[in-house]
Amino acid sequence: MANLVYKRVSTDQQSTDRQNLVLAEAGIEDPIVFEEDGGTSSRLHPLQRPKFGELLTYARPGDTVHTSEMFRLVRGTGHILDVLDVLHRDQVALRIHGGAFSGMDLTARHPRTGELLSTVKFMVQTLAAAGELQRDLQRELTYDGLRAAEAKGNKGGRRPALAGEAVTDVRAAYLEGQSIAALARDHKVSRGAIRTAVADLLPEHVTVDDSVPAPELPITLDMPGKVADFLRATDLDDAERAALDHGQAVRRGTGYTLRVTAIPAFHRQLLDRCQSLDGTGAIPAQRKARREYENRVNALGE
Repeated sequence: MANLVYKRVSTDQQSTDRQNLVLAEAGIEDPIVFEEDGGTSSRLHPLQRPKFGELLTYARPGDTVHTSEMFRLVRGTGHILDVLDVLHRDQVALRIHGGAFSGMDLTARHPRTGELLSTVKFMVQTLAAAGELQRDLQRELTYDGLRAAEAKGNKGGRRPALAGEAVTDVRAAYLEGQSIAALARDHKVSRGAIRTAVADLLPEHVTVDDSVPAPELPITLDMPGKVADFLRATDLDDAERAALDHGQAVRRGTGYTLRVTAIPAFHRQLLDRCQSLDGTGAIPAQRKARREYENRVNALGE
């Protein structure tokens, strides 16, 4: 019996880092991964997606489909019920490892009729509808918060990993033929940071109209519970507090993580709010939690 792992991101600017983390923590044995091309929209019915189609073709009775959260696989209630019908027909189990559906037996059927249990169908439809509402509300709150911040003259975004003379050195070395990977190792930064420093020197660079910035799309990140607790005790603005209030708590052992959905600039804004957790006054567990959150936020730019 095989373990079939399904991954998907909605835009080609997103990564599967968070999905990888959740799936790694699940301890799946010998996973066979089916990952959609970047930018495969959740609006496309799962049964019409190329990689999920390959997964269903590969699957055999007794296999299990694993995904980090339900909305990586489906978008609305209609999609969920369609997928569950196909999996039941093929005698394939489904395991969701994060979010509201984790731990539920979504393929439970009536022993005589073989139909999806009414209680399961009700829970699936209710949780799916609630999840869609949460995402829509969070998106609205995030954009409203950013507009309010811009009106005050605040500019979102993180500090560049390279600045000043370091950028000049990197550009000169790149023009002399040194590779991006080598420069990243030498300067102890990510390849994305190097590519940002030499962006206008890259072969694929094209001139764009900077007066029309490309909009950022919301991304869900897991915020360590110690970071979330610290932020809740600080003086946040309305949009920041709303982002935390609408986050989804996921229990992990004795602690928890808060699943927060926002655009990358907003995640970086929250990261800046907890800079003091790197100071001497913070306990080691808080410093560690902040570094974990920083790594996840910084990965958005790679």
